[in-house]
Amino acid sequence: MEHMSNRGVPGGREAEGTGEEVARLREEVRNLRAQVRSRPLISHAQGILQERYRLPDADSAFALLRQSSQRFNVKLRLLAEAVVRTQRPDGPRELWFPGRVRRKPPVLDALGVDDPGHVNRGAVLSAVLSQSLAITGTDMGNVQITDRAARGLRIEHHTGLSEHFVEFFAFVGEDGTSCAKAARDVALTTVHDVATDEVFTDEARHTILAAGSRACHSVPLVGASGECLGMVSVHLERPTKALHPAQAKALAATGRQVGRWLAWHDHTVVVDALEYLHAQGRSGDAGTDTGTRTDS
Repeated sequence: MEHMSNRGVPGGREAEGTGEEVARLREEVRNLRAQVRSRPLISHAQGILQERYRLPDADSAFALLRQSSQRFNVKLRLLAEAVVRTQRPDGPRELWFPGRVRRKPPVLDALGVDDPGHVNRGAVLSAVLSQSLAITGTDMGNVQITDRAARGLRIEHHTGLSEHFVEFFAFVGEDGTSCAKAARDVALTTVHDVATDEVFTDEARHTILAAGSRACHSVPLVGASGECLGMVSVHLERPTKALHPAQAKALAATGRQVGRWLAWHDHTVVVDALEYLHAQGRSGDAGTDTGTRTDS
């Protein structure tokens, strides 16, 4: 009888199962779209590696990328971007980066991380989003990373936002949004009312309002040299006034810590992955994994 009573009741077991299936399918679609966006960059990196190490085919180059990606817990897209933008090794030398000095990781005490040298990039980005939401007292937000190749920002983590919002803002260019302005100015940017602020394009404004956001704060993740390496944006349900000075100070300090850590990660962990990739390529050991995973 209990089973029969749940069959036609909204919120019953079948409704819950359907909701979970829809969420899973949406996640699959989002991942597939991310793979499509990443494919040209990864293909470019494959071509570079195939030529450099005289590999027999593109699958061998992909296996080399994937092997290094998994060993150092670096996303495939991030590693491919590093291959494309980093100056190639000089001649047949054994090391890609001879004589480099390894630096200690910057502190992440604003996030409560005790050992910043042994935490992965995804965990840091998730933690900075959670911390920013706690500081501003909201449950809607996202983290973006600067995409140097495409000249914009890509969403890496999000919570409390609609599927349409996440898809629409999966990548944003250099204009038309508050996060683009914050990245350009390298400064915390507050939109007091999304409905009236002129920073947004009409389509961006409509998408944000439809997601239930009426105000937002965008906090740049700033490296030691002052460059914007990413962005945390938190969204509020109602128009807002300026942040309390203590909130603004806490957000800016967190953004600086995480920005410095991201720069260290790029120059240490990602470079370790490149050095390993170079050693494997020189040795002729390109791995045997020829799967087609193309993480964004």
